[in-house]
Amino acid sequence: MKKVKVGINGYGTIGKRTATAVNQQDDMEVVGVTKTRPTYEASVANKLNLPLYVPDEEVAGDFKKAGIKVAGTIKDLYKKADIIVDCTPGEVAEEYKRQYEEAGIKGIFQGGEDHSLTGISFNASANYKESWGAQFSRIVSCNTTGLVRTLYPLDKKYKVQSAFATLIRRSADPNDSKKGPVNAIEPSLKIPTHHGPDVQSIMPWLNIQTMAVKVPTTLMHLHTVMVKLGTEASTEDIIDLWKNTPRVRLVKGKSGIKSSAQIMELAKDLGRPRGDMYEIIVWEDGVKVVGDTLYFYQAVHQESDVIPEIVDCIRSMCKIEEDPSASMKKTDMAMGI
Repeated sequence: MKKVKVGINGYGTIGKRTATAVNQQDDMEVVGVTKTRPTYEASVANKLNLPLYVPDEEVAGDFKKAGIKVAGTIKDLYKKADIIVDCTPGEVAEEYKRQYEEAGIKGIFQGGEDHSLTGISFNASANYKESWGAQFSRIVSCNTTGLVRTLYPLDKKYKVQSAFATLIRRSADPNDSKKGPVNAIEPSLKIPTHHGPDVQSIMPWLNIQTMAVKVPTTLMHLHTVMVKLGTEASTEDIIDLWKNTPRVRLVKGKSGIKSSAQIMELAKDLGRPRGDMYEIIVWEDGVKVVGDTLYFYQAVHQESDVIPEIVDCIRSMCKIEEDPSASMKKTDMAMGI
C-alpha cells in the first residue's frame, strides 16, 4: 500500500499529537515536522526520529548550535509531502496557504482560522465528503467538534429545532504559563460567541446560540447544553443514541467521575498517549428530557479531541477512503478509541 506522505507545520500541542496519530495509521506516514526555535519539542522530534525542518538556513544554524539535527528547510519538506497539516499559530495561515498553493500540495488548517480561509470546514461524521479531493480544508475548533459530535446525531434522528450552549472554558493549556496562574472568572461579552457560527460552518441549517465563560482551570472545557427537539424522545432514547455514536463516551457521576480532573485521570488509566481523551464526554446521569427539551452536560479535552478528525480529513482530501464510517473505524482502532 502506498502511504500518503504527511508534513506537519508546527510541532506544538496539536502538531505533536497529529504526528503520533498519523504514524499509528497504516495508510499514511509523517515525512517531517517543523519548528521555528530549538526548543525541547524540537529535541523530542529528533529522539522520535521525526525529520525536523526549519524556516530557513539562517535559523538552521541556531538548531545546529543547540545540537538539534535539521533535515532541511520547510521548502524541502514541501517536496516530500502530499499534504501539510498546518498547526501554526494564528495570523500566518494566509501566507502558508499561498506557499502550499505554489508547492502544489494540499493543506489542512485548524479551528483558530476563519472558515473563509478554506471555504470548507470538516467533521468526520457530519460532512466527511465535502473535503473529498479538496486542496484545502479546515478542522473546526475543539469546542465546535464537541458540539457537532453530540448535536449532529440528535438532529439526524430527532430534528433539532434550536440549541443553546454555555461554554465554560479553560483559561490555558496545562503547559502554558504565559496565561496563568489565573484567578478570575471572565465572561465573553460578545454575544453570541463565535462557537455557534462555527457549528453552522458544518451544520448551516442549525439554529444554535452560544455564550461562554472563562474559568481558572487548564484541564478541559465544559458545556451545558439545552436542545429543543422536533420529535418525541425520552431520556433513555437519547442515552442509547449517544452510546452508539462514535467518539462520544458516556460516564456516570455516581461511578466516581464527577469532574474534569477525574476524566483526565480516566484517560491516563486507559493508557492514552499524553493522557489524552479523544472522545466527547457526556455525563449519563446528567442527561434529562423534559417535554420537548433536552438538557445535558459534556466535557471537551481541548488538546486532543480534534486529532482523530485530522486523520479522517487526510483520508478524505487524499481520496484514501470514501466511506466516512470506514475511515472513522480505522482511525479509532489504530488510536485505541
